[in-house]
Amino acid sequence: MAHKISRIELLPLLFLSGLLFPETVKFALSTGGITSGCFESEREALAKLKGGFTDPSGRLASWVGKDCCKWRGIVCSNLTGRVVEINLHNPYVDDNLSSDLKPGQALGGEINPSLLDVKELNYLDLSMNNFGGTELPGFIGSLKQLRYLNLSGVSFGGMIPPISGPEQLFCESSQNDLLWLPSLSSLRYLNLGAIDLSKAADHWLQAINSLPSLVELRLPNCFLSKLPLSLPFINVTSLEVLDLSRNNFNSASPRWLFNLTRLIHLDLNSNSLGGELPDKFANLASLQELDMSQNSYLEGRLPKSLGSLCDMSVLKLSANRITGEITDFISGLARCNDSKLENLDLGINELSGVVTEHHLANLSSLTDLDLYKLSLNISLAFNITPGWIPPFKLKYLKIRSCQLGPEFPTWLRNQNELKTVVLNNAKILGTIPDWFLQLNLQLDELDVGDNRLTGEPPTSLMFVDDQSNVDLSSNLYEGPLPMWSSNVTTLYLRGNRFSGPIPPNIGELMPYMTDLDLSRNDLNGTIPLSIGNMASLTTLVISNNFLSGEIPRFWSNLSLLYILDMSNNSLSGPIPSEICRLSNLHIVDLSHNKLSGSIPLCIGNLTGLKVELTDVDTERYQGRLTVVAKGRFVQYDQSILYLVNSLDLSDNRLSGEIPGALTSLVRLWTLNLSMNHFTGKIPIDIGNLEWLETLDLSNNSLSGPLPPSMTALTKLNHLNLSYNDLSGKIPTANQFLTLNDPSIYEGNVGLCGIPLPELCPGDEKQPQSPDDGDRNGKSEDGGDDLEYLWLILSIGLGFFVGFWGVCGTLIIKKSWREAYYGYVDRMKNKLAAIIACQMD
Repeated sequence: MAHKISRIELLPLLFLSGLLFPETVKFALSTGGITSGCFESEREALAKLKGGFTDPSGRLASWVGKDCCKWRGIVCSNLTGRVVEINLHNPYVDDNLSSDLKPGQALGGEINPSLLDVKELNYLDLSMNNFGGTELPGFIGSLKQLRYLNLSGVSFGGMIPPISGPEQLFCESSQNDLLWLPSLSSLRYLNLGAIDLSKAADHWLQAINSLPSLVELRLPNCFLSKLPLSLPFINVTSLEVLDLSRNNFNSASPRWLFNLTRLIHLDLNSNSLGGELPDKFANLASLQELDMSQNSYLEGRLPKSLGSLCDMSVLKLSANRITGEITDFISGLARCNDSKLENLDLGINELSGVVTEHHLANLSSLTDLDLYKLSLNISLAFNITPGWIPPFKLKYLKIRSCQLGPEFPTWLRNQNELKTVVLNNAKILGTIPDWFLQLNLQLDELDVGDNRLTGEPPTSLMFVDDQSNVDLSSNLYEGPLPMWSSNVTTLYLRGNRFSGPIPPNIGELMPYMTDLDLSRNDLNGTIPLSIGNMASLTTLVISNNFLSGEIPRFWSNLSLLYILDMSNNSLSGPIPSEICRLSNLHIVDLSHNKLSGSIPLCIGNLTGLKVELTDVDTERYQGRLTVVAKGRFVQYDQSILYLVNSLDLSDNRLSGEIPGALTSLVRLWTLNLSMNHFTGKIPIDIGNLEWLETLDLSNNSLSGPLPPSMTALTKLNHLNLSYNDLSGKIPTANQFLTLNDPSIYEGNVGLCGIPLPELCPGDEKQPQSPDDGDRNGKSEDGGDDLEYLWLILSIGLGFFVGFWGVCGTLIIKKSWREAYYGYVDRMKNKLAAIIACQMD
């Protein structure tokens, strides 16, 4: 007993000496069982914990030796030497599971009860491992010192046991109904991101509302779907961080939200919230970050109250349906004498109005400004006085379809920290000034497309990002084709007046190119062989130039190619069979050239035209492309282009038969082989192309009947078979009932049947066209005409008898007429008396 008391009396001294001489504490505690910097009981507990795990990648290989404080993922207290932290988070996958979780990288097995012997453990992270659905052991709730517990992404099964200690909880279970939450009354931080909480969709908010100490709540991408508009009472008034993004909520902004007056961070992006932005945002005076971008039905004007939140540093409202004047909102920003606003993202809306330097004068912290519009309609203008110097230093500037011109904006003269510069469709004329080129910018993107810029292209600008973008499309640049540094990976120069050959060393200068669009210029010469060095190329668009020579055979290294457009040039020679190896191709346009020979028999190897498009395909192409579809030119941008599967070989000198392998490209939308010299029959299995919407085989020398399988093309809405040597009867089933324009089949003297005037052998008369009404038809025995005549006579006779039987009698017989009108007068007087009584 005396020994214990002496230890207690020495504690203050021990604490002081621990601050001054940590080694003294280490020596004093050695009498309690600690040797070589680690308690023996905790070392044995950790060894048993390791024994319960499966560790295929050897991540726990360092868990050997006597000093467990040096083991990987183990942290000991500097004061007591006790193990206080175990961090076994899987480093091979991020918290959003955006990378693949491979079985050979994750810990598995079970959690050994020896963990209870680590008595001062306050931090436990086993996230992003794989425990294969085993139940989370109940003894986890007995770790009383635990303040941080992260079990997200670990694939535990069963119910989550009562856990009373943690202030921060990141947890996952196969039964995520949140019914266990009320037992965690002291919980301060809760992150269940990317966990399926659909079982709790009806009561998740009530469960959260039972946590009065909650400061931070993150439930992104949890499949909640239901966002209650009201609550009987608010119990989470301490909440400072609320993340409910990507849950597909489809309601208006909930009223209880504006009672959380301590909110600093609010993220509701990527839902389907609707209605107008409420003025009640003014209640959230502490709000610093607000993200309500990408909500399908959020509309109306920008509330002035948002501009009055002077502590706001991040405001993201992009990709909504917000319309109207920006003036009230931005005037509110101007009234903040010390605005904290750093990031203002209002892109992909339809705002209007005029922005002046007065509106921007107090935004000294602004670094990111996004006013990018998808439409070409200009409704927002900048009216900045020349010579005005902004108080801010922008790093990210993205403006499209806003009036900035006619001169290049001079208020950018001091913006020497810019990384991203997008001034697209801004009505800018003339040249890019020298002062901009001399800012020594280190850019990752320059987009000045859709203006009327002239002069020298800005090739002196430096690009430092490994995936930089340059877009000078649709301007008035001319001269030789400009080149940039090797880290420029997307280059859009379409729609200018560049002339001369494509530099023969383009593939050496820019080998990491992913998107190259040189269309609609005046380029000539041959296609450089060095393009074959661009192993990452996904888009090659060099259409509408004056290129000549044969298509090079450099395709073996371009396995990622997604779009190939060489149309409207003077290319000659055969189609290289090596193109068949490009399994990722979805758009092939070689039309309007002088290509000869036959279609390669390996055409069926283009597997990109056989398979359904995936989410990966949706992210591949970021440009625009004009495709001939449905009989007209259609321009697709990145929002829809990934869906297009097209093969266009029209207006060449190709010959031979159409290979049957073509019918295996079952995901084709558009097939155009018109204006060539193809012979033989239409492939008998062409009906396999069930997704085909456009088919043009016109102006060839095809013969024989239309294959019966063509009636299986139920999505076909544009067909042209004119000017061939086809024969036989035109089908009358499925889509052919709507394809009733005679011009589709004209120039084929052997074709007969609807909608052509020529009858097929065996037909006694021309069948009735679907557009002809029954009124134009006649039965073979003339019976229909007789019945029609009797119908007319019956109606006429009935009208004559009925009308003159009543009206004629009143006209001829005076007594009947007086009696009738007398009866009408009496009824009128009675009705007037009834109405008068009711009014009294």
